[in-house]
Amino acid sequence: MTDRDTYFATDTGAAADEARFVDVAGIAPIEIVPGLVFRPVLGERLLVNFVRFEPHTDAPVHTHDEEQVVVVLEGEIEFDVAGDVRTLGPGEAIHLPPHVPHGARTLDSSCSEMDIFSPPRRALVDLMGTATESPAE
Repeated sequence: MTDRDTYFATDTGAAADEARFVDVAGIAPIEIVPGLVFRPVLGERLLVNFVRFEPHTDAPVHTHDEEQVVVVLEGEIEFDVAGDVRTLGPGEAIHLPPHVPHGARTLDSSCSEMDIFSPPRRALVDLMGTATESPAE
């Protein structure tokens, strides 16, 4: 069996839910602090959060139980990961294991990024006003 065949093989499981298409722009924004807006898409075992930082916006250093991957989509952002401060631009990513202190801030430009959490970030799910169900379109 080739890598292609292995990757595109069909499993024998049954889907628990139906797939859904999501218009990210149509998701009700959640403004955490002035200039920091979240548009989360909740799945069963992960959460993808589309994040917009306006210039000079700060997300304080914090930790959480969930694993996280951050992907910068546009603009620049300064990340502090356990004291290691770096500026990231489009196409750059960070993998954050659970409990690693991290924070971010923008300087003179805005930034759009995508945060992926597994399992879904409990604090954000709570802010969405749901406990376990996926949001309606």
